[in-house]
Amino acid sequence: MQIGVYGSGYLGTVISACLADFGTPVTCCHPDSSRMVEMAQGNVPFFEKNLNEVIRRNVRSGRLVYSTDIESFARKAQFIFLAEDAPNHLPDLASRIAKLAPRPPIVSIVTPVSVGTATSVERKLREASLKATVVSQPMFFTPGCAVEDFNWPDRIILGTSSNEAVLVVKQIFHPLVMRGVPVIVTNHETAELVREAATAFVATKISFINELASLCEHVNADAVNLSLALGLDKKIAPRCLQPGAGMGGLFAESDMDSLAELARVNGVSLKVLSAAREVNHNQAEHLVDKISSMVESVQNKDVGILGLAFKPNTNSVAGSSSLRLAQNLIAKGARVRAYDPVAIPEARMELNGAVSYCENPYAAAEGVDALVVGTGWPEFRGLDFDRIKHLLKRPLIVDTKNLLDSVRLRAMGFEYVGVGRN
Repeated sequence: MQIGVYGSGYLGTVISACLADFGTPVTCCHPDSSRMVEMAQGNVPFFEKNLNEVIRRNVRSGRLVYSTDIESFARKAQFIFLAEDAPNHLPDLASRIAKLAPRPPIVSIVTPVSVGTATSVERKLREASLKATVVSQPMFFTPGCAVEDFNWPDRIILGTSSNEAVLVVKQIFHPLVMRGVPVIVTNHETAELVREAATAFVATKISFINELASLCEHVNADAVNLSLALGLDKKIAPRCLQPGAGMGGLFAESDMDSLAELARVNGVSLKVLSAAREVNHNQAEHLVDKISSMVESVQNKDVGILGLAFKPNTNSVAGSSSLRLAQNLIAKGARVRAYDPVAIPEARMELNGAVSYCENPYAAAEGVDALVVGTGWPEFRGLDFDRIKHLLKRPLIVDTKNLLDSVRLRAMGFEYVGVGRN
């Protein structure tokens, strides 16, 4: 079966490469010819663990092809994923594909969309006397482990009333179905709501443990051990229950915005979501206050930040708590210098030259009043902390990810401050 993926952003790139890795011929289509040439050469415009290797392997084998010819794309593909990162042109795109296809296509919407989008696409197709089967298929990727998330999903969600479409999707995702990944078939609106609700629930979970971490600091409790004990309760589970600097991600904020707007339009008050978002937004300010109390005000102080990406193994800074922390520090009068293994170019665009960028973590530590771990890159655990201690103006480390060995660092003479830890 010939599969088509329309979109060359984050979603389209990951989905087309990973589908081709199942052994299926895939064409990834987008009108940007220079982008398509770069992709065919394995030059991905963002950092994502293992993705380059998957693309190169499948381009070499001939299973993955990049094209700008939407007419040929629509004629040949039997199943098309609409996988642009933004939903702006989805109805027009679906209509164009339906016009060009020699027979009614099956079109799966994997772009993050608001509830009601698939139904409105179907309505537009009917009004234009065009035929296509529309499937709502939200996918759940976390930057930094998107390839792993694709190959080991928790579930496959399908919003459709077409039995044929369900059978075709199961055929496409045969390796996952045979492994026992559950397939949930429902209507469009439920499928669309699953994505936004999942994001909101994760935000609630993270905000809850961060509030308890604040309490731990006042009652001599340890938030890391608390989260471990809570996570071992099978009613709660451990993922996303670690205290830190808050939740971020490529689509997280837009998912929660969309859910909040849906509730407002329908006259429903989502109080838990509102509270979780407030806690999440205030977490960076709380950390600035913590740093301020340690250095007696951050005004005119030098602060080094290790990590700017929203999480390890990605260069995405979308919703990055580390970036928010840098912005809050600058707003309070601090001078910030920062290092990240891959995300500095993206951070430059967001911070507009307000930060001094360093070529390595030791340069970020040199002469600063406090060193902050902002992203949990594993390589930060293996730094030469004896060298860092001599570079710092004051041996103070604020670990917003509870990444480092606090016992060892304190034994070395550091003032170590974690989140929810005494």
